[in-house]
Amino acid sequence: MLTVWGRATSSNVQAVMWTIAELGLAHQRHDIGHVHGGNKTPDYLDMNPNGLVPVLRDGDGAPMWESAAIVRYLVATYGDEAFWPRDPAARVQLDMWAEWIKTSFGPAFAGQVFRPLVQLGSTPLPPEQLKVATEAVKPLALMLDRRLGDGPYLGGADLTFADMIVGNLLYRYYTLDFDRAVTPALDAYYARLSARPHYREHVMVSYESLRTRP
Repeated sequence: MLTVWGRATSSNVQAVMWTIAELGLAHQRHDIGHVHGGNKTPDYLDMNPNGLVPVLRDGDGAPMWESAAIVRYLVATYGDEAFWPRDPAARVQLDMWAEWIKTSFGPAFAGQVFRPLVQLGSTPLPPEQLKVATEAVKPLALMLDRRLGDGPYLGGADLTFADMIVGNLLYRYYTLDFDRAVTPALDAYYARLSARPHYREHVMVSYESLRTRP
């Protein structure tokens, strides 16, 4: 049995929960963080000294944190060859994009567009600042669009661990009202993800509650 600590509205928790669901693993999840609190208690900080979500424990094993590390653990332990290529040379071609979404696209979109518009929404973002932020996202979206090509997924025909890490931000990217680049391949990729039941359940989660600061 897997145990997850983290609120359903966290994009990082969503990546982990989507992975768990795609793998068909038994689990339980506890709402922790933001309006739920609980992430600054001594017991929680013993599991994750950062006080962030998610945390995962597999049975009686040691707690794990950092969502991408958790996803990699899950697919390496429970995934098949398609989900987690055993050949390092094949796997790194996917892992580069899993890292890129965390270091490039994620900070540009989530940090400079989503957070100011949603989590800091009570203070309107000056139009010129929003334009600079959205323009910075466009070349990154175009890079991902070119990488996807005909898809259907990052690994070709098969859904992989990289899709868990890359795809979980796209619900917010496509449902937030801002000026996006023209990306037909990325649009089609998001449409395919949106058709997956586990993506709809665990990733397409309303973020309206994030407009209320704890």
